[in-house]
Amino acid sequence: MPRKTTRSVQIGSLTVGGASPIVVQSMTNTDTEDAIRTAAQVADLARAGSELVRITVNTEAAANAVPEIRDRLLSMGVDVPLVGDFHFNGHKLLSAVPDCASALAKYRINPGNVGRGAKRDEQFAQMIEIAAKNEKPVRIGANWGSLDQELLAKLLDENATRANPKPLEQINREAVIKSALDSAARAVELGLGKDKIILSCKMSRVQDLIEVYQSLAAQTDFALHLGLTEAGMGSKGIVASTAALAILMQQGIGDTIRISLTPEPGGDRTNEVIVAQEILQTMGLRSFTPMVTACPGCGRTSSTYFQELASRIQTYLRDSMPAWKEKHPGVEDMSVAVMGCVVNGPGESKHANIGISLPGTGERPIAPVYIDGEKAMTLKGDHIAEEFQSIVHKYVESHYAV
Repeated sequence: MPRKTTRSVQIGSLTVGGASPIVVQSMTNTDTEDAIRTAAQVADLARAGSELVRITVNTEAAANAVPEIRDRLLSMGVDVPLVGDFHFNGHKLLSAVPDCASALAKYRINPGNVGRGAKRDEQFAQMIEIAAKNEKPVRIGANWGSLDQELLAKLLDENATRANPKPLEQINREAVIKSALDSAARAVELGLGKDKIILSCKMSRVQDLIEVYQSLAAQTDFALHLGLTEAGMGSKGIVASTAALAILMQQGIGDTIRISLTPEPGGDRTNEVIVAQEILQTMGLRSFTPMVTACPGCGRTSSTYFQELASRIQTYLRDSMPAWKEKHPGVEDMSVAVMGCVVNGPGESKHANIGISLPGTGERPIAPVYIDGEKAMTLKGDHIAEEFQSIVHKYVESHYAV
């Protein structure tokens, strides 16, 4: 699907927008004042595939920790761009801690949380001037949960004078868009280059997000960050984010994405990165790791063996990718099929680079393996899983050599 043309923005060594691939972003949930824990989580997110990582900068101690976090990451061999998330007091922190302003690769400013009245203009200008001085890009991120109340009140007053007033939801959407666009125009007036601005208009409901970004994309050529804010936990957050972002990206809208999942207690923060990658890969927009096709199971597959093998192979592929990226370019496009019975097993296996069709209930206890559409061998016995993993490994070594 064709991408809508947006301006390119350089964030460290990373290019966002224009013809560049859609970028995966994530955010830490550690206390930024704890530089050791924050650097460790940033490294985990980056190694999982996050190409930008945002960190909260809400106190002077957090701002002072940012250079140490960056240095710790570099000592670990992690050069992911860090984005500073500023609300309410960003102008003070960037002014008070110039080392933080220079260590960050990008600033995130929420126009609704910069200040009120005359202070808003002054404090916003202060942050933009610091960004321009340090040649840092800025994401101007409006959010309907923290919308500029003065702007909203003005639009509501204007709406009340109409013969046919618009619904409140529509005014809210228009206010979020206007907040982002007006703030971007003001940033340009203050000297920030148009190639230093990314916009976002975060909503928490799918249809609102789709409508807002369709309207935003029609009105500007700034690069756009996509994300359903407060998406929720587990399957609800994954489904809602996928439903919204997939529609927009199919229309060519979006240059960076984040899946804002609420982690399960003690859950792994990197899950939001994996979900973002899987959305992009299943849509055919990018490739990150070999994909595993597996059947859902039915009455013909009373054994859980194929489920266990599919899980084992998928884990093996993802765990192998950090080393394979360097040694085996192109392996991320490989496809593997692990099927549970004869109904669709051979056919799906032939469509994959490597496929195995395990025996279903009542079938002969053999498992034919297909390589590039041709039956290559038949496995049987107690070590099918180990033998199939070895076949996958050998295929990678022989087909994706440097």
